[in-house]
Amino acid sequence: MGLKQNLHKLKEKYKGTKMAPAFNALHTFLYTPNETTHSGSHVRAADDLKRTMNTVIMALIPCLIFGIFNAGYQHYAAIDNTLRLDPLGNFFTWDNFILGAWTVLPLVIVSYGVGLLVEFIFAVIKGHEVEEGYLVTGMLVPLIVPIDIPLWMLAVAVIFGVVIGKEVFGGTGMNILNPALTIRAFLFFAYPTWMSGDKVWVHGAKEMAGQPDAISGETILGSLAQNHEPIYSIWDSFWGFIPGSVGETSTFLILIGALFLIFTKIGSWRIMLSAVLGALAMGLIFNGVVDAGWIKDGSSFYGLMSETFWHHLVIGGLAFGIVYMATDPVTASQTNKGKWIYGFLIGFISVLIRVFNPAYPEGVMLAILLMNVFAPTIDHYVVRGNIKKRMKRLKAKTA
Repeated sequence: MGLKQNLHKLKEKYKGTKMAPAFNALHTFLYTPNETTHSGSHVRAADDLKRTMNTVIMALIPCLIFGIFNAGYQHYAAIDNTLRLDPLGNFFTWDNFILGAWTVLPLVIVSYGVGLLVEFIFAVIKGHEVEEGYLVTGMLVPLIVPIDIPLWMLAVAVIFGVVIGKEVFGGTGMNILNPALTIRAFLFFAYPTWMSGDKVWVHGAKEMAGQPDAISGETILGSLAQNHEPIYSIWDSFWGFIPGSVGETSTFLILIGALFLIFTKIGSWRIMLSAVLGALAMGLIFNGVVDAGWIKDGSSFYGLMSETFWHHLVIGGLAFGIVYMATDPVTASQTNKGKWIYGFLIGFISVLIRVFNPAYPEGVMLAILLMNVFAPTIDHYVVRGNIKKRMKRLKAKTA
């Protein structure tokens, strides 16, 4: 007897009990559900929540694989700086992949293991089906945290994010904050020394006795925030040959993921485009302030403020946040006009925070969470505005 038949028998055996959601979740995750609609009108479609989540995961896989190689590459490049002279030729090697996988995969395992365990517990306690919403969150979390984050910290943050960020609101589809960013925000405020600053982990394995466990190096944002000369080129940032959070370094792969999400109609192109325009607008304003001489070289704001406006799109986690988290259909604005406003403000505020908070030279996380809170308000006023326009047209016709 096959696995599918055994799971079906377990479903029938525990039907109506508290353990039923657990077996139903495992069955529907591995196989197509064998239930069909018997009455009432319904729509037949090839997509459902699980397939939507799987599509987003497919868009994230290239960033994960690249992040694994990058972890190993930054390790060996920190030991032998000449490797940076030919990053492409020294990047895709088995040594880089093995070391990177040894470091990155535990983050993925802890994220999924702890998060899905919490989901199963809530499903059993509340008696509802296990929701697929964490499938994407579980992949996003290891891609947006520092590579050296202790696993126990990650586990605590995941529990907080799933319980406080989602379950207390009623589960998937009811939360007002992006769960992955809620997890990162918890880490940022609970363990700030692990999440911010101008240093990042480069490698963690001892090369020989007596060497430190890790070597730290500045990110582009960290060096600019400290008014240092950039140590990586813009092309390095675009391709991703720089230290940083696991999945946020390669703007090129993030762009490919954006096109894939737009093509599959999972991600909103309006939010992505408007967020880019907002970031460019804020960058242009800062460049104008510097050109006017209002901010002098040596000021704590000069480094990031004087950076060419479009460079903000390829440094830090702005591109990743815009593509994969600002477009979350649950927490983003729902109206078309609201999406333009919502996205523009995310890009605008992200660069604003990035420049004016040198201690935390990144702002996309806080900008998205802030706009998550205001998204319903934006939609409310957009809808009210549409109603007023229709009422005016109606009055003009009946006058």
